[in-house]
Amino acid sequence: MAKCFSFTAIRDRWFRLSFFLAGLKSTTTDLGDGTVMHCWVPRTREPSKPNLLLLHGIGANAMWQWNEFISSFLARFNVYVPDLLFFGDSHTTRPERTEQFQAQCVAGVLEAQGVRKLNVVGLSYGGFVAYSLAAQFPEMVEKLVLCCAGVSMEEKDMEDGMFQVKTVDEALTLLFPQTPEKANEMFEFVFYKPVKKVPTYFIQDYIDVMWKEHLQERIGLVNSLYRDRKMSDLPKITQPTLVMWAEYDKVFPLELGHRLKRHLDENAQLVVVKDCGHGINKEKPKEMYKHIEEFLIDPLLYPKKANQSSGQKAD
Repeated sequence: MAKCFSFTAIRDRWFRLSFFLAGLKSTTTDLGDGTVMHCWVPRTREPSKPNLLLLHGIGANAMWQWNEFISSFLARFNVYVPDLLFFGDSHTTRPERTEQFQAQCVAGVLEAQGVRKLNVVGLSYGGFVAYSLAAQFPEMVEKLVLCCAGVSMEEKDMEDGMFQVKTVDEALTLLFPQTPEKANEMFEFVFYKPVKKVPTYFIQDYIDVMWKEHLQERIGLVNSLYRDRKMSDLPKITQPTLVMWAEYDKVFPLELGHRLKRHLDENAQLVVVKDCGHGINKEKPKEMYKHIEEFLIDPLLYPKKANQSSGQKAD
């Protein structure tokens, strides 16, 4: 029997209304070759404001991951929020699964919207796409914020014991859980203080709505991140970059943040958010927003403020 009520579907519709009321409109762009990208764009673009691109992680579509931030960002920026391929209403029949291809598709959407310059914030998987966008289209990306994005990892890091999981397959069962039991394991893995005793019905409902569709394609996205990955192949971007990391990130350990800071050297600042896991946008949204806003709006004063607000040394 089909479900007569889905909390997840209702919340998804609420987020859609919330984005609309905040001042965004839903658009789709046909990039050809079977590739269609969905993106939230400003209903009215204000030339006096800088442009901001928000790239989501792998856990859900863009609305679920950026809803808490939209109103605040819209007060300062013209905001663009795409669904990456195989999330929301974005899809392709092409075989590519790399972050480079994702970045090219995002660039195609921005070109269609007439956006030539912008700042980019990438969350987790979205940070891989953001980094690739900055590397491939340096004239487009002015500043970059990477939140818990393990772009500096190498394939051998798993063999060397850096991660709590031992194989990519084990990581996939946590990133895309298909049972409530596995979802609870995922909560423990992703959050520093996970929510306890979520009713099984709500978890299964979320799995059915969010983690069933395009499952194999999303697994392909993750596999492409690890396969043959080496630091020697990572481009050294030149844009000013804020590297933000959670103190207790189990998905991408903090060491990867330090490694990326060393790779980018003077072009990057590293700030560590205390008492937080990988799900930084859910556990510490106010602190995350504060760091992003100050870095993008007031960069000359940012290093001092970062030291004061995080309680950590910003490299």
